[in-house]
Amino acid sequence: MIIDCHGHYTTAPEPHQIFRQAQIEAFEAGRALPELPSISDDQIRESIEQNQLKLLNERGADMTIFSPRASAMAHHIGDDAVSQQWSRACNDLIKRVVDLYPAHFIGVCQLPQSPGVSIERSVGELERCVNELGFVGCNLNPDPSGGHWTSRPLTDKSWYPFFEKMVELDVPAMIHVSGSCNDNFHPTGAHYINADTTAFMQFIQGDLFKDFPDLRFIIPHGGGAVPYHWGRYRGLADMLKQPALAEHVMKNVYFDTCVYHQPGIDLLFEVIDIDNILFGSEMVGAVRGIDPQTGYYFDDTKRYVDALKLSEPDRHKVFEGNARRVYPRLDASLKARGL
Repeated sequence: MIIDCHGHYTTAPEPHQIFRQAQIEAFEAGRALPELPSISDDQIRESIEQNQLKLLNERGADMTIFSPRASAMAHHIGDDAVSQQWSRACNDLIKRVVDLYPAHFIGVCQLPQSPGVSIERSVGELERCVNELGFVGCNLNPDPSGGHWTSRPLTDKSWYPFFEKMVELDVPAMIHVSGSCNDNFHPTGAHYINADTTAFMQFIQGDLFKDFPDLRFIIPHGGGAVPYHWGRYRGLADMLKQPALAEHVMKNVYFDTCVYHQPGIDLLFEVIDIDNILFGSEMVGAVRGIDPQTGYYFDDTKRYVDALKLSEPDRHKVFEGNARRVYPRLDASLKARGL
């Protein structure tokens, strides 16, 4: 089985987007928030079958760990009530996709984060999505301010109530920022990669995993700048009198393969241990075009992994085994189906 750990519902039906715009306008005008839109199963089928499901089949993958569109989380817009309503609407839509295509999609939730609001306010939605909707993880935004970084580092104890619930539910979090309202940082080209790299450095500086040895994070987009500057981070850990990265961070942190060229994938696999790499593509996501140098889509990352000619045990780890280990609820769901 080939499991894509990183997929977003970037093609959600138009009524969902119209609702979001109406919600923002109502908030800005001081009016009551609008009612949720009516979206038919046929609208969902059309949005999925012509996009994510079609590409899964064409590219030879089997299942996507699926979450709401990351750039649309926009935690910096509105307030806690807006974020709660928007997150619930997005997560319920993911649940409908999973119910329509259970063999191909399993859910990961958006969290109702908001600048200046305690992460404890997100615990309830995580519990609902895991216990009621059958989701297997969440996307955690380390910067709900949208590029201004007003939150405390992820190692700060203000995050601990949420981490405690993650451990209790045995679910991982993908570190994933949303849109940027800071013109200095392009959302996908700068803000996403900055956040990936920043989160890793925060983990080096702190001692989070001493307090939470079972906590698990996926840092997407190939780990940001981390693999490329692996020597820098090893050296910084040493300068900060921290243990070696293999002990200090890498028992709890994993990278995906959302790296959109062969040399980048080659470097990722050369630097990072095979047990810490999960196959991911982020389709249909940040980079949607065809690479003129290869004639294939940039985000067809399976091609790059296939070109590595991994041993069969290593191939199994990257395409399936590591995902099942990092997402135990995914593993349990597949086992329940005899997979």
